[in-house]
Amino acid sequence: MLVRRRFTTAAARVSVGDALLAQLERVVHRVTTNASILDRHGDDESHHPSVPPSAVVYAHSTEEVSAVVRLCAETRTPLISFGTGTSLEGHIQAVHGGVCLDLSEMNGILEVNAADMDCRVQAGVTRKSLNSHLRETGLHFPVDPGADASLGGMVACGASGTSTVRYGTMRENTLGLTAVC
Repeated sequence: MLVRRRFTTAAARVSVGDALLAQLERVVHRVTTNASILDRHGDDESHHPSVPPSAVVYAHSTEEVSAVVRLCAETRTPLISFGTGTSLEGHIQAVHGGVCLDLSEMNGILEVNAADMDCRVQAGVTRKSLNSHLRETGLHFPVDPGADASLGGMVACGASGTSTVRYGTMRENTLGLTAVC
């Protein structure tokens, strides 16, 4: 039996209260409820209509991500991660409302090991910025979904692209992750 649920009704959306906003601002300091920013974080490259979150939080570290995840879990508030918004799947839309965790400012290339042919990056690093950084080493990041997507977003949707047959998808090009629960 197939059961269809409508997620965009007002009754199904969780609003983010002033108490949670205040807690988020205490731990992260970069929280916004600006309407145009919310709209941008509820829209991607898919054909689905925009469904914005109630608030956007910009994280700069794993510790901040962990604090936001903990607060949203404690308050049972939906949490949506966001990289660059170039996906085609519609998975950044806040169909239940909640908080959007923008990882685009976590864009550090932490380590490049040319001898091992690997590197460590933060989730907000884009594929073009990584390839620009790697150019001098003779290495390149081969997954090309056709957009300048963030690596965290590419992992989230299992990105592939024009070079998949030769180099594989994100699955074959990811050696490890720091997961926050």
